Amino acid sequence: MAQSQPDPQHRPLRERLPAYAVHALTASGTAFALLSLIAAFQGDAAEAFFWLGVALVADGLDGPLARKIGIAERVPAINGETLDLVVDFTTYVFVPAAILISSGLAPFPLLVFLGCVIVASAAVYFADTRMKTEDNWFAGFPAVWNLVIFYLLIFPLPPIVMAVLVVVTAIAQAFPVVFVHPIRVKAFRPLTITMLVVWAIAACAAIFEDLDPGLITRTALLVTLVYFVGLGVLRRPKHTD
Repeated sequence: MAQSQPDPQHRPLRERLPAYAVHALTASGTAFALLSLIAAFQGDAAEAFFWLGVALVADGLDGPLARKIGIAERVPAINGETLDLVVDFTTYVFVPAAILISSGLAPFPLLVFLGCVIVASAAVYFADTRMKTEDNWFAGFPAVWNLVIFYLLIFPLPPIVMAVLVVVTAIAQAFPVVFVHPIRVKAFRPLTITMLVVWAIAACAAIFEDLDPGLITRTALLVTLVYFVGLGVLRRPKHTD
């Protein structure tokens, strides 16, 4: 008779520790988000985005590590997907909305209204089970409000234009359009990874230049933005129910 498998809840600690470490890495994003929020309240948007950048690095590392060690089998009691959603909503949506409100880019009541639009619409998007296509593209605008606010601070717009852009982008979370996942989408992956590296270097430069970068950095940010948005425009979205 086949020998029964040990209960995953009773694995030796040495087998569970790597999984706990990866969960701790994921959860650290909330701590970086809090540091970002403090910086925003102190009026330092560049430092706020520095901490969000650190959180973004942690977010990029935890997924591959989790898949490599088989985290769900080692610690089944902790749902990594739920933890990841909590951290992503905090770092991609909630804190960026707070940064926008503290930015002074428009009259305060308008910024508060736009912040509310961002967090409320993104909450619905995060609960939508159709946010990914079968081939790993994002369906609808993927609620990366950290990037939207980052660009708005570097390329400020008149308040009414900014308001329209934010509202349209919020609605676009439900649009039948797609946006590339720069890591998981196989099409054009080598070029996409290259553009991602270029964007990361330009974003770091912009942060260290206090969100007032020179022409080369601004050009790199705009070119990469056009590339990533353009991929979704050129790809015909697949029908999803």
